[in-house]
Formats: sequence, C-alpha cells, structure tokens
Amino acid sequence: MKKVLNEYEAEKFLKKYVPVANSILIKNKANLEKVKSFPTVLKIISNNAIHKTEIQGVIITSTKNELENSYNELLQRAKKHKIKIEGILAQDYYEGIELLIGIKKDQVFNRVIVFGLGGIYTEILKEVVIRKCPISMEDAEEMIYELKYNDIFSSRGNKINKSKLAEILVKVSNLYKQPIQELDINPFIINNKEAYVVDARIVFE
Repeated sequence: MKKVLNEYEAEKFLKKYVPVANSILIKNKANLEKVKSFPTVLKIISNNAIHKTEIQGVIITSTKNELENSYNELLQRAKKHKIKIEGILAQDYYEGIELLIGIKKDQVFNRVIVFGLGGIYTEILKEVVIRKCPISMEDAEEMIYELKYNDIFSSRGNKINKSKLAEILVKVSNLYKQPIQELDINPFIINNKEAYVVDARIVFE
C-alpha cells in the first residue's frame, strides 16, 4: 500500500540527507510565540490538501503583527474547503532561484532523478533533465548545463552556487536505495550562499 508524506513529514525525512528550510509546525495560537524569524511563510499542512495552491493554503507574513491574522486566515480557508489539518507550518523565507528536483520510479530504468526550473516555471516551461540514479558529480554538472534555460543561473542578481547544487543533486540521487515511488522537491531555493528544500512531497511504495 502506498504511503504519501505531506510536506511536514517529507521535509522531516529529507533533513537527514539535504538542507531543508527551518520550520515549526503550529498546532495552536500559543505556538505562534515560537516564530521568531520574519518574513515567514505560513502553510496549511493536511493529508487532504497536498497541492496547497489550489486552496490558497500559503501566506507570506512580513511582520510579527501580521502573524496571528495570517494564521487565522489559513484556518478559515481550511474550514471553507472542509479540510482536516495537521497544523500550520511556519517556515523561514528564502530568496533565490526556484528549482525542481525529484525522483521517479521508471519501468525501464528503475529510479531516475529529475531536474528543472521550479515554481511557476515547472508547468510553463515543462522542461526537465533526467538521469538514471545514482549520479556522479560529473553527471550532476552535466545536468545543470544541459538545462535549456541554464543561463538564468548566471544572470545579474541570479548567480548561484553551482557546485553546491551539483552536490545536492548527487545526494538526492542516492535516495534511490529508499522505497520511493515519487519524490517532488518543488521548489528547491538556491542563491549564491544558501540552498534549501522549501516544499516537498514523497510517495513511498
């Protein structure tokens, strides 16, 4: 029987292998006091709402004064859609290029790693680079340069740490040993200094 991990569960699993954005699962209003970093991203966590954008399940909150209102708004949206929630995730906000990194189980090649531009560009451009798992650093570097829109990585204000990205791709590919049917990290945020998983979903066999 397949097991689907929501974002909170998936990121908890991934923390052992790759850098994941700092976050706190808010179970009640009292927990809001634990949120110290702003801006922060608030997200509905529910096994009934894996795709949060469809229910407007994400709010970026700039100040502590906005925090409780944003939290209450997400609770109302969940109630409106009749969604049972696990809590509201408060996650540190990071700026950088949004990427897609994933693993798919292929009938021919077994597990493959998938890499491309993430966020809104995933559906617009529909362009990814694929390799059989596991990959080497050389493979990872080839994937980065093979991406049709890789020039975005060197444009003004968008420079990224490509060696760190290659290391992350190798680490993700090594998850092929796990019984993963599907792993979607989207987006993975990277800039010239930092790189973090900021949303993820995993389906285990």
